[in-house]
Amino acid sequence: MTTPLAVIADLVPPGSRVLDLGCGDGRLLAHLRDSRGCTGLGVEIDADKLIAAVQKGVDVLQLDLEQGLSMFADDSFDVVLQIDTLPNIRHTENALRETARVGRLGILSFANFAHWSIRLRLLTGRLPVTPELPYEWYNTPNLRIATYADFTRLAAHCGLRVVQAFGLRGGRRIDFAAGLLGSEAVFCVQRA
Repeated sequence: MTTPLAVIADLVPPGSRVLDLGCGDGRLLAHLRDSRGCTGLGVEIDADKLIAAVQKGVDVLQLDLEQGLSMFADDSFDVVLQIDTLPNIRHTENALRETARVGRLGILSFANFAHWSIRLRLLTGRLPVTPELPYEWYNTPNLRIATYADFTRLAAHCGLRVVQAFGLRGGRRIDFAAGLLGSEAVFCVQRA
């Protein structure tokens, strides 16, 4: 498991029921199952990633997150993960509210567009290409870009309480000036 995912995995209480929205190849859910005794369900739209998750023994549904999570009751899960998923969803506010509705704790991460290296690159007149944002502006799968501060405001707007927030850079947790120094933002949210 890569280090940033290990930092995020440490936020999930042992034995939790986990819903991973945009679970990719299921690596994080498999890790949580094997190392933290969690049970989980993944949601993935990409057929190849879904097959990779199933091959890891992860239970996964093929579902378009734009359709919402109406098949899940309130508080169906202890933790709902959205790791690098939110920037790819058109109805961001609804997705965030649904995350908080079906889970007692939401853990979200995304590339922080306010990292100092991105700010510097913008001064040169070009959009950045970084390990966290590895695409050119014209071929990115991201529908949205966000900053640490933007997400803090969105969470409040959606009636959510941020219970923990920090940045990641090179797999290291950044607590001081996370919006400037963290290339990835990580938030734990709950209903207020």
